[in-house]
Amino acid sequence: MILQESGENYLEMILVLQKKNGTVRSIDIANAFEFTKASVSRAMSILKKENLILMEPNGNITLTESGLNKAKGVLERHLIITKHLEKLGVSAEIAEKDACRIEHIISPETFAAIKTTVGK
Repeated sequence: MILQESGENYLEMILVLQKKNGTVRSIDIANAFEFTKASVSRAMSILKKENLILMEPNGNITLTESGLNKAKGVLERHLIITKHLEKLGVSAEIAEKDACRIEHIISPETFAAIKTTVGK
């Protein structure tokens, strides 16, 4: 399954919010992205159909195992690319924004090369 950039962003945000707050609801995602609840609801429906999230009766959203793996991968790419760009002298704000776009299109080979240099 190939997930579009927006789907990856949602999974990443769910993981970040889960780490920060413990639980995640649609309103938390809407507030974080400054999106409408309707937009988030549509996205959650798609992620649920793809078996990437579970929506509990109380409104809590949890990542399935495959959703968690995908979210962790996106978050790792985001953090490492951000750090790499900052090491190159890019401001933190710009590095964050650029990493958010790059994380979705970078090849595994290029990411692996960046990952080996970030720790140095």
